[in-house]
Amino acid sequence: MPGQELYRHELKYQISYADYLAIRQRLRPVMRPDEHVRPDGRYVIRSIYFDNADDKALREKINGVQRREKFRIRYYNDDLSFLVLEKKLKYNNLCLKLDARLSEGECRALLNGDTGWMMGHPSGLVREFYCKRNTQQLRPRVLVSYVREPYVYAAGNVRVTFDSHIRSTLFHREFLENTVADIGVADTPGSVILEVKFDAFLPEVIQSLLQTEEIRQQAYSKYGACRRFG
Repeated sequence: MPGQELYRHELKYQISYADYLAIRQRLRPVMRPDEHVRPDGRYVIRSIYFDNADDKALREKINGVQRREKFRIRYYNDDLSFLVLEKKLKYNNLCLKLDARLSEGECRALLNGDTGWMMGHPSGLVREFYCKRNTQQLRPRVLVSYVREPYVYAAGNVRVTFDSHIRSTLFHREFLENTVADIGVADTPGSVILEVKFDAFLPEVIQSLLQTEEIRQQAYSKYGACRRFG
């Protein structure tokens, strides 16, 4: 497929807290924490997802559409000085992320429906989103929040992340607030989402460290989990 060399493999597993502790203990001597983590080795991610009135992105995920895309605005640790518009493309177990920086003013204008400035933006992704927002009637639907603990390994450009405390804003339609009104969406208390991303290959040493009898690869969407509530 076009641009396949840019795509990365993405595997997801929903694991118990006990498995999380066991896998993390094995990974730590081999992998190093991502350089952007806080002193506790984690950071908070918040993503504002866009979809249309027919829930196109959500339905494509539920129906297992082979090739799909979704747009979101992402920021970290509630720092509004670093806001990113992202487009995530999925092709089976392959994924590709494209991004563009937005200022807080641009982001607030976009969320309020003021989009004229996007037509002349220097980023092609912002201009693309302007067109698709209008043609597909994309609007902000939900704020997804979670805590991420990331580890990296140079060979194969491997990234292993543990995501927990996944929360949704329900029917709340205000974004970039100082206080977020949300609720947890985990099916099992204490469960953790393990994600493994890599380029062409997953080194054998990492494969062996990830193995337990309990975990099974599965399709999991934080956006889908949070949209169950509205």
